[in-house]
Amino acid sequence: MIKVLFVCLGNICRSPLAEGIFNHKIKARQLEHVIESDSCGTSNYHLGKQPDHRSLACAANRGVLMNHLGRQISTKDIETFDYIIVMDQSNLQHVRRLIEQSGLSHSRLHLMREFQPDAAHGDVPDPYFGDERGFEEVYDILDESIDHLLDRIIEEHGL
Repeated sequence: MIKVLFVCLGNICRSPLAEGIFNHKIKARQLEHVIESDSCGTSNYHLGKQPDHRSLACAANRGVLMNHLGRQISTKDIETFDYIIVMDQSNLQHVRRLIEQSGLSHSRLHLMREFQPDAAHGDVPDPYFGDERGFEEVYDILDESIDHLLDRIIEEHGL
């Protein structure tokens, strides 16, 4: 089983939305028997909480179901997941420190927008303090990036 982890700060906006979109796409490509995903945050702000209502609404409006409760990244995640996909530079640095402090290594740690063609390879903006338009923008970024991430996984694993 190929395992993909999406990471943001609080695990209620970007990363669970990425997880939902990813799961929707692997099901559409009939790959759920070989690829699975999860999401988490670098903070402990929203442990055990459902995704933000705006993330849920944005996903539902596009036919994507989300079933996730907030959790924080751990060293076990570094050992378990084949791909760790982080939403922004700040959280990327947090994950790198966790990897370094644990004495582990990880060869497939990426920023989400690395997979978005023609993007500046920047951050997926955090929509938390904005309105619904921000969540729609994030959805579009994730939707496009995840298509290319899936293509990469399929190519790398010969699926």
